Amino acid sequence: MTTSYDTPVVIDRSEGPYGEVVLRRHGALLQIIANGCFLMDTSDGRSERLLVDAAYDALDGRRDPDVLIGGLGVGFSLAHAAADPRWGRITVVEREPAVIGWHRAGPLGELSAAALADPRTDIVEADLLAYVNETSDTYDALCLDIDNGPDWTVTESNEGLYANAGLASCARVLKPGGVLAVWSAQPSPEFEGTLRNAGFQRVRTEEIPVARGVPDVVHLAVRPG
Repeated sequence: MTTSYDTPVVIDRSEGPYGEVVLRRHGALLQIIANGCFLMDTSDGRSERLLVDAAYDALDGRRDPDVLIGGLGVGFSLAHAAADPRWGRITVVEREPAVIGWHRAGPLGELSAAALADPRTDIVEADLLAYVNETSDTYDALCLDIDNGPDWTVTESNEGLYANAGLASCARVLKPGGVLAVWSAQPSPEFEGTLRNAGFQRVRTEEIPVARGVPDVVHLAVRPG
């Protein structure tokens, strides 16, 4: 028998610049759905925390590094970065105004309120690919968590981010020796090859164990310099 606890309840539904985004509650969890595709929920956050930590560790002790986080999501990556005093400036690029609103004045603020109040934090409403093509700012680390991985993008327009031209733009916003960290729901040997072809060095994949199925991964690569 299905109960109200077992049935997701829509909290907000918004037609954004890239289609429909929905915030819903399923029991104790908050979930984000984009164009009918499940993106993430508040169940764990282990993958997002590892994404940020793996990027920091790959910087080999650089002091007060600045990090650019692609995708606000449910806020795990931002919250984890802001909880670490070793990070310098923390910039988050999110293209969906509704997602930003759910954090600033909605239920996702339960996860991100302290991080949003941190003076190091800056939220930029923009498409990430456009941002890395246009910004004059540079960062020590770029953490990407805007898709389910380079082989499973939320929208077709995101595919260019994982091709040579998009990766060249990612490298452009990284300081010499800066780290690109990309979350993925599954390993992608092809993407590792693309990273190398784009000029990145020290390319590797770190697995994140999950309860069942193929592990999540973080792809790591370093800009030469």
